[in-house]
Amino acid sequence: MPRTVFCRKYKQELEGLPQPPLPGARGELIFAAVSRKAWEEWQALQTMIINERNLRLIDPQARQYLSAQMEKFLNNEPIDRIEGYRPPDD
Repeated sequence: MPRTVFCRKYKQELEGLPQPPLPGARGELIFAAVSRKAWEEWQALQTMIINERNLRLIDPQARQYLSAQMEKFLNNEPIDRIEGYRPPDD
């Protein structure tokens, strides 16, 4: 049976991640308070941001920018949207 967490993004009990997604304290915080659903959504959005903004992850500023966007996404704050992007209809 999968473990559940109270997801900080969705404000409800949802299936948790099987292991911390990042090393260190930050990974442990995400593991404890972010659902699998929210993390998978972030990973898809992260890929789009990296590709559309041509981020080079070797650049510390690009990593800081991406990290800030992740925190905003997981806290339900507005994130930088890609110009011209329209989310798919549900």
